[in-house]
Amino acid sequence: MLLRPSTARSTLRALNLTKPLSTTFTRTKATVPDLPYSYSALEPAISGQIMELHHSKHHTTYVNSYNNLTSQAASLATSSSPADIQAAIALQPLINFHGGGHINHSLFWENLAPKNAGGGGEPTGRLGEAVKGAYGGVEGLKKVMNAKLAGIQGSGWAWLVKDKETGAVGVRTYANQDPVIGQFIPLLGIDAWEHAYYLQYQNRKAEYFSAIWDVINWKTAEKRFEQAA
Repeated sequence: MLLRPSTARSTLRALNLTKPLSTTFTRTKATVPDLPYSYSALEPAISGQIMELHHSKHHTTYVNSYNNLTSQAASLATSSSPADIQAAIALQPLINFHGGGHINHSLFWENLAPKNAGGGGEPTGRLGEAVKGAYGGVEGLKKVMNAKLAGIQGSGWAWLVKDKETGAVGVRTYANQDPVIGQFIPLLGIDAWEHAYYLQYQNRKAEYFSAIWDVINWKTAEKRFEQAA
């Protein structure tokens, strides 16, 4: 099914609004951000092999595809031909998918930190208070978020988000590579795609969902919470 032109434009605007979020752009070209830690730094929670493949292969594929697709869309946008306009609209689901993959992973890498560099622990400040108010504390949040992750059918993400209208925090799931846009601001995301855990945990994804909390970078989530005030 083709997206309406208004929907296509909304998708592109949403993607453009994410440019300041720790990604590097040269004109319309996105790039894979460098990691602030080594691939093996998150072991034993996440193996170095998984991190290397996830970052250097999967994320790179999303970036390359996004750049190619947006280049095609830009070329088609110079035409007033109905066929070219239709072709440009038809590209939007793929732009959303690969652009969303780039956005999600760029945020995800920042959500992680080695245990000796602040990974794990609990949120502090106003985010800590918000989590306590909503879930009774970080352990309550973990239970809710891990249950949401386990309930994802197929591939997707679970995010701790902040509601722009109310300021409240909540947990929401998103299918495939759909990014967090609109009413909510992403604070903390966990990747539930098989490529994020399978080489290490195989079919035991619940173990991955439990282990990743040991390397969660709450400082990044706290900054996002405050910046969204």
